[in-house]
Amino acid sequence: MKHRHRARKTGLPPGTLVHIGDRMVEHANLSLIDYTPDSLVIKPLSSAAEAVAVKDTPSVSWINITGLHDTALLEEIGRGFEIHPLVLEDIGNTDQRPKLDLGERHLFIVAKMLKVIQGEVLTLDSEQVSFIVGPDYLLTFQEKEGDLFDPVRERIRQSQGRLRKTGPDYLAYALLDLMVDNYFVVLEALAEEIDAIEDQILGRPDAKTSQRIHHMKRTLLLMRKSTWPLREMITSLLRDESTLVKPGTHLFLRDLYDHTIHIFDTIETYRDMLSGLLEVQLSNINNRMSEVIKVLTIIATIFIPLTFVAGVYGMNFEYMPELAWAWGYPTVLLLMFGIGGGMLLWFRIKKWI
Repeated sequence: MKHRHRARKTGLPPGTLVHIGDRMVEHANLSLIDYTPDSLVIKPLSSAAEAVAVKDTPSVSWINITGLHDTALLEEIGRGFEIHPLVLEDIGNTDQRPKLDLGERHLFIVAKMLKVIQGEVLTLDSEQVSFIVGPDYLLTFQEKEGDLFDPVRERIRQSQGRLRKTGPDYLAYALLDLMVDNYFVVLEALAEEIDAIEDQILGRPDAKTSQRIHHMKRTLLLMRKSTWPLREMITSLLRDESTLVKPGTHLFLRDLYDHTIHIFDTIETYRDMLSGLLEVQLSNINNRMSEVIKVLTIIATIFIPLTFVAGVYGMNFEYMPELAWAWGYPTVLLLMFGIGGGMLLWFRIKKWI
């Protein structure tokens, strides 16, 4: 569907903010989590002006914006936080690949949040999440309500770990880490689906088995497209010397990078497994076809001499001696049964059947 929305940008100058994607919520919502080691404020925001008001406070401010269809709200947020129009354009375009843009005032990060949808077939829901990491603030932009970030919110409320003692760069890492950890949950669901396909192939495969394999290959391709650029993005963060990413956060980013490597390797393993299962499925189909052809060939081979005998005695010439013989008909039938049985016995001796 998203390729249809791209027509809206045709002829517009670069930096023009146009929402490309499906409208996921009725109204855009803003929420604030503002914290220091000793204080915490959690509240919804009613306007972009309230969000901009916490920009320069000494506390860490996490502002979450849900709903990207409200371009006026995004433009107001962009003006207040001095976000470049090209960055706003990328936020509104929900078809972006994971990436990192380094700016003087902030970092711009795009990642994909994947969720498993269990149904008749397993599918993945992919949602774009954009991050603006500033000196004392973090902006997150989501397409719809419901995310994976509640454990981080709870850690902030309970003042657990280092979140309340660190800056927005570590908060961005914690959110990315949750998204990457959920990739492992997705991989577990995909592994169960692959096992089910394997059991079906080794048991009683049907016409839908090949469709399930191709669907899983497309699902893994989607996950690969989300993981490979994410790995590149984390590499860029590690190599960058921006003051917005503290040296203490680099250690955690390296761990996150290792996780993406593990995920990518697992995806490639699953793709190889599916290719092998597809070959087994095609081999099973060919084997079943060969069995059918073998049975039909045996039947045709047996009936060739029987047809010959029936043809000879179906000519009805006047002076055929067997036509007047009282035992001619049962004798010919016995001859035909004998030929058929003898051929079957010969096939069995030769181990053709």
